[in-house]
Amino acid sequence: MNNTTVAPIPVQDPLTSRDRRIISEIVGSESENIRTIWIEAGITVWVQFVDGGRLAFDRNWFAKRVQQVKATLEETLRERNDRLAVELEQACAKLGLYHGQIDWLSFSTKLYQEAQLVGFVGYSLENGLPYSRPHQYGPNRFAQSLEGVIALLVKKPVAA
Repeated sequence: MNNTTVAPIPVQDPLTSRDRRIISEIVGSESENIRTIWIEAGITVWVQFVDGGRLAFDRNWFAKRVQQVKATLEETLRERNDRLAVELEQACAKLGLYHGQIDWLSFSTKLYQEAQLVGFVGYSLENGLPYSRPHQYGPNRFAQSLEGVIALLVKKPVAA
């Protein structure tokens, strides 16, 4: 007899914390109380609560409310860091760079190209913009995106 136990495969939650915050704002509940949502027959949005309760909404009305709430809901620090991490990965891949460990408190890190330090990037809480600088100490250069500030660090080849 085989006594091997199989661990259950963890299921990724389809709702992000931001999704839960948006839904909770619409239904007037705490985000921790939202289990999931689904659309039935393309018409009705069902919100399932952790305690087993459910609420039904017209799909079109719910979609409009989601857009209204999204427009007014401030981004949390974690959501900002998650968004910036994706942007950083994409910019680094595009420009042939890689980064060191991220300081999540200030969202800052070192950038490397072929094992050479290219510079530093981060996010300024003062003005809400990403910055870069080629040396540890020196003035920050700001742009509207991480790709923009990273491009300031990467020297472009001069055409002959």
